[in-house]
Amino acid sequence: MKKITRLVIIVAVLAACFAFLWPSISWYGRTSKEDQAVATLSLEKIKEKSQQLARSGAKAFYAEVKANPDSKLSAEYKWLEEKVKDNFDKADKEAPSKITYNSVLESYSVSSINTAQAYSKLLGDFEENYRIKILADRKHYQNSVKLGLDLSGGISIIVKADLDSVAKAADLTGGLSEEEVKKQAMAQTIENLTKKIDSFGLSSPVVRQQGDDRIYIELPGTAESDTINSIVQGRGMLNFRLTRTDLTKTLNEYLSAHPESYNEDGSLKESVAKDAGIPDDAEILGYYVTDDYGLDERAGYLVINKEIVLDGKHITRAEVGTQETTGEPEVNFILDSEGAKLMGDFTSAHKNDFMCIVSGSKVKSNAKINNAIMNGSVAITGFTRQEAENLKKVLQSAWLDVPLSVESQQVIGAELGEIAIKQGLTAIAIGLVAIMIFMLIWYKGAGFNACVVQVLNLYIMFSVLSALNLTLTLPMIAGIILTIGMAVDANVIIYERIKEELALGKDRAASISTGFANGMWAILDSNITTFIAAVFMSQLGTGSIKGFAYSLAIGVLSTLFTTLVVSRLIFDFGTETMHKKNISISWRIK
Repeated sequence: MKKITRLVIIVAVLAACFAFLWPSISWYGRTSKEDQAVATLSLEKIKEKSQQLARSGAKAFYAEVKANPDSKLSAEYKWLEEKVKDNFDKADKEAPSKITYNSVLESYSVSSINTAQAYSKLLGDFEENYRIKILADRKHYQNSVKLGLDLSGGISIIVKADLDSVAKAADLTGGLSEEEVKKQAMAQTIENLTKKIDSFGLSSPVVRQQGDDRIYIELPGTAESDTINSIVQGRGMLNFRLTRTDLTKTLNEYLSAHPESYNEDGSLKESVAKDAGIPDDAEILGYYVTDDYGLDERAGYLVINKEIVLDGKHITRAEVGTQETTGEPEVNFILDSEGAKLMGDFTSAHKNDFMCIVSGSKVKSNAKINNAIMNGSVAITGFTRQEAENLKKVLQSAWLDVPLSVESQQVIGAELGEIAIKQGLTAIAIGLVAIMIFMLIWYKGAGFNACVVQVLNLYIMFSVLSALNLTLTLPMIAGIILTIGMAVDANVIIYERIKEELALGKDRAASISTGFANGMWAILDSNITTFIAAVFMSQLGTGSIKGFAYSLAIGVLSTLFTTLVVSRLIFDFGTETMHKKNISISWRIK
């Protein structure tokens, strides 16, 4: 391989690694502790915090307007300049060349009907500004290397499985005993929970059986309790029903004429269904869309049949796709054979009607039936990309074979976490520095090459950890430290072969070429066997063993790349670009 090709590959790898590592750098190096605390709150709390900051921010802004009405905006409020220009554009007026505090208020006044609306728009823009900042920090956290329970704490959950109801509903005529049915149901439930937790983006979960009918779930870092509950309990609550468009129209007309039908929180009073003339075979449910925070926001009410057309247990797969004609997002899901027949019969009988998806007590989708769906493959459109992703998650968690309930949920604090982190980083630093000193003393100038390789090796390892969104634990730190020693072994093998070639009287270029060629196979043999062992540990092990295996496997691959590609390029650069004749690699060889 030519030097320029190797150089391009190395630069590309290092650039990609920096992109992978950037979320971790942003989170741990550029985000304050206060901002981290806010970004790791639940979405509901983030919404409350953004609204609280917006109110205090608007209040402080009005104080500035009163004190300095004709002054230019300070750096804190520079983001308002674009809002001012947009406001004047919408009002078909020219924005002032000098934007002052008074200009801001004027822009909201000219683009609003009254003072109350102007203040509401200003408050909304303040909330948007804080929301974008907090959610950006939250995204950095989600894409960064997270710390495990032993370093940062997390959530520990115990879920109870109702195996008795499964045994009662099971057909025991096939030769299986009640105990065997329960055992199989428990194993399937643990597998389903593990897959679903992974699909929701909760990294490195520990899901294992505890006793006969309980499951222990361990989620490192910060996880939202409402997300956990939706994963555990959400699937059995999803179903498809017929939307009563005629009754929905009647309900809306009644609500328009009777504004007192709402409670303070926006929900409907219990008497509304009866007063609006809704029959007993139908009910009123809220229709929800996703707001800017990714939360469910009620957009109105629908009247739907109480009779369930199709249960969520018939869904086998769900994914987000794109319509070929319009390019809009669509949610596709596949039904099993029984579900396909039910869907086909229903849609054939209800063309041009509306069918809704109900999750819990919320209507998540309300789609028109244009044609009969006979093949069990259903596509639903009319969403934004984020709404489609959210609906996909709802459909993915549509059914669990075993009824589950969260029995206990507690936050586990890492009292020794900071000490463990410091000790782990200290161990890495001391090990790295000690090896570097040894290599510089023993191999002189070539030792500097080994030092560069070691630093890049760690850099690539942490980048891959960040890219794979893995959770850093103490066993993983042990794997990283072991990788440092293994990387040095590869350098030592090559350097000793180069020294042997130099002792035979060969020149620099020939010694380097032969040293790498002969040493490569020994390095590959040792690292491939280690990689195989790491793969088996990751597949057969659990918990901390998997963490150690992951870091070891990543370390093996990064060691091979830095030793055989990066190190070789550094030597070749000295030979062919700097025209060096000798190699500073031993005190005995001049």
